[in-house]
Amino acid sequence: MMKLWGRANSSNVMKVIWTLEELRLPYHRVDVGGPFGGTATPEYRAMNPLGVVPSLEEPDGFHLFESNVICRYICAAHAPGTALYPSAVQPRASIESWMEFQQTAHNRPGSVVFQNLVRKTPEQRDSAAVAAALAELGDVWAIIDQRLVRRDYLAGPDFTLADIPFGVHAHRWFNMAMARPELPHLRAWYERLLARPAYKAHCAGAIT
Repeated sequence: MMKLWGRANSSNVMKVIWTLEELRLPYHRVDVGGPFGGTATPEYRAMNPLGVVPSLEEPDGFHLFESNVICRYICAAHAPGTALYPSAVQPRASIESWMEFQQTAHNRPGSVVFQNLVRKTPEQRDSAAVAAALAELGDVWAIIDQRLVRRDYLAGPDFTLADIPFGVHAHRWFNMAMARPELPHLRAWYERLLARPAYKAHCAGAIT
C-alpha cells in the first residue's frame, strides 16, 4: 500500500489526497510537517531533501516528492489511461501546463495572502505586501475565470488533474476574509468541485 507523508491541512498534501480519493486507491497517510514535526530527520530528508510535505512512499521503497509530480505519478503508475490523466500526448501536456501554472503563478502571491490573513494576527500582518499579493493573485484567478468561459473544467469538458492544483486553493480564495473581484465562471467551477465528494471531504474544510 502506498504511504503518503504529510499533514491533511497542507494544500500540497490535499492535492495528493484528492487524487488518491478520486481514483479510489488504497493508501496510508502519516502526519508529518507543521505541528507534527518529523520533516527534519535524516530519514525524512532522504525522501524529501527540502524537508517539506508531501512525500510518497511505495511498498518497494520508491520515494517521490513534489506534489504535482506525485499526482501525475499516481495516475500513470496506478490508474493508467484514466480520464483524470489521459495517455494522449497533447491532452496530457495541456493538463500539465495548467498544473505548472499553479506552481509558477499562484504559489508565491497565494502564500503571502494566506500566511498574513490566516496564520498571522492583525498586528503581525504586512498590509502593503498583502495588497500587492492580492492584486497579483486576482490577476491569476482572472486568467482561470476566462479559461472557464467556454468549458466546465480547465482542460476541457471533463474533470482532470489540471483542476486539482488550483482547486485546492479555490476554497481558500472564496472563504478568506477579504475583498475579491467578481469572477462568475470561477465561482461556477468552484461549485462544480464542491459537488465532488473527495473535494468536499478533503479540500473544502476549515481554512488553517
